[in-house]
Amino acid sequence: MLTWLADLSPYFTPLNIFRYITFRTGGATATALLFVFLFGPAIISLLRVRQGKGQPIREDGPQSHLLTKRGTPTMGGLMIMAGVLVSTLLWANLANHYVWVVLFVTVGFGAIGFYDDYLKVTKQSHKGFSGRSRLAIEALIAAVACIAISYMATPGLANKLALPFSKELILNLGWFYIIFGGFVIVGAGNAVNITDGLDGLAIVPVMIAAGTFGFIAYLAGNAVFANYLQIHFVPGTGELAVICGALMGAGLGFLWFNAPPAQIFMGDTGSLALGGLLGTIAVATKHEIVLAIVGGLFVLEIMSVIIQVTSFKLTGKRVFKMAPIHHHFEQLGWTEPQVVIRFWIVAVVLALVGLSTLKLR
Repeated sequence: MLTWLADLSPYFTPLNIFRYITFRTGGATATALLFVFLFGPAIISLLRVRQGKGQPIREDGPQSHLLTKRGTPTMGGLMIMAGVLVSTLLWANLANHYVWVVLFVTVGFGAIGFYDDYLKVTKQSHKGFSGRSRLAIEALIAAVACIAISYMATPGLANKLALPFSKELILNLGWFYIIFGGFVIVGAGNAVNITDGLDGLAIVPVMIAAGTFGFIAYLAGNAVFANYLQIHFVPGTGELAVICGALMGAGLGFLWFNAPPAQIFMGDTGSLALGGLLGTIAVATKHEIVLAIVGGLFVLEIMSVIIQVTSFKLTGKRVFKMAPIHHHFEQLGWTEPQVVIRFWIVAVVLALVGLSTLKLR
């Protein structure tokens, strides 16, 4: 009996558990959650003092928002980003290049959002950073990330688009893949940004997507699981599960303060950063199309704006009572909690549909 235990001892040393992605993902989740819980109140107090009147509320939005949300501080994304960064640096394998690419996009998009929020608060106007300039910088950051991912990918996957439900369906896009991948990252960032219009509306679907892609990243980074599930094996991407865990923990902590009535708004600082993070992980794991399914709520939100604007310019008529679509349902008489919780349910359903593409057996 003692001999048997001695033979197993190298596999069960206390420090050995730190090699496991699953353990470190759990540690990252708990660390980020604790970080936001501990420092959240101080950050909110500081932002409230610095911002004075808080985030300006759009005059053309729902009239109920003018009274209930006026004066609430914004830039709450700083809480989430700080929690994710601290937790990732503590728990992730920093020799993994994918980790740094995801953090590069997260910080880059977060900086753009921060500047946008800063302009809105200081000018007390909903018009912040120039739309074209903002998109141009986002596209540059996303392109750099996609080029790096293409160089890190195995030769059989570089610059190729994998289609769901079949490992054999793969399209070689060549260097056009950089444009496509950049579109996914920029689109994800702005889709989450559009969704962030009600208390708690964006952060829970973000956490659901993060949990889903943490699972996908873990499977795609493991040769045995990837082969069994007939998905493409992408060495190194399993480490991205740690970042997804950190995002889930930081998101839970933020939701504590963002639950209605919100003490703080995420702002562009958070929504752009989190969307960019999810988009980059989707590109790295070769699950870009699955992101459109899992993040279908975000797609619906941004498409409602595109449809509304296009329809009004071409015909002078509006398809929705108000866009984004969550405001449309408010105009139909749904209360804010009803809209938020029902949209959360939709996000869960879409995540399950997205997971079905893995052919779990």
